Amino acid sequence: MPPIIFTDDDFHGLDHQQDDPMVITVEIENYAVKKVLVDQGSSVDILYWATYQKLQLLDTPMIPYDEPIYVFFGEQVSTRGYIDLHTVFREGTQTKTIPIRFLIVDAPTSYNILLGRPSLNTLGAVVSTLHLAMKFPSPSGDILTIHYDQRLACKCYMASLRSQLPIQQTNHIERPPGSSIALSGEDLDLRVGQDVPLKPIEETSPLELPNGHSINLGTGLNSDEHAIITRILINNTDLFALLADDLPGVDP
Repeated sequence: MPPIIFTDDDFHGLDHQQDDPMVITVEIENYAVKKVLVDQGSSVDILYWATYQKLQLLDTPMIPYDEPIYVFFGEQVSTRGYIDLHTVFREGTQTKTIPIRFLIVDAPTSYNILLGRPSLNTLGAVVSTLHLAMKFPSPSGDILTIHYDQRLACKCYMASLRSQLPIQQTNHIERPPGSSIALSGEDLDLRVGQDVPLKPIEETSPLELPNGHSINLGTGLNSDEHAIITRILINNTDLFALLADDLPGVDP
């Protein structure tokens, strides 16, 4: 097998100082599944429950398994079972297919799949977080390179920060070129929203602040809630940045 090395030519990002997560696309059951997080710190490969439902894997039995797993900060996450799926990694017209045993996890997330050490070792992959690329040998002995998807990496990260906001639906399963399988279902992960402005979900009324600005409060607040929130906002007006000028030291 040829040696695997990384050079500056492997970097396809916009900023060499970035620290984006490694997010790629893989193919499962003739679907191109986006928002796949490569996590070298994970001891399991995870297929999230919402993704499993949308892939409609009727011909591949799921083996029941209900033992919880624990994420790095100690939170317990429930599982549904596990499933063995042939997964395709593609660079241009060249591909490598490996079997992956996915643990099906029922948990909110910004990703569709998490690839951990078992699949990366089976693939023979070497990941460079500096270049945001991973390389692995092809069946013919060539070294294939997969680069991260910067747009989706940023979307997933931003979605994890605003997971409490109203959810918009997008689509992150596509047919690979030449596939005859029709797209079905909505977004596999409802946490990543469209790039549209957020709009109030109810009527609002303005609240004048001591600094001359105003903000809108929902009219659905009861009198006690309205009084508490109004007092907090007025007493802490100086803590809110309403203009770019209120953020000294931040590049506009």
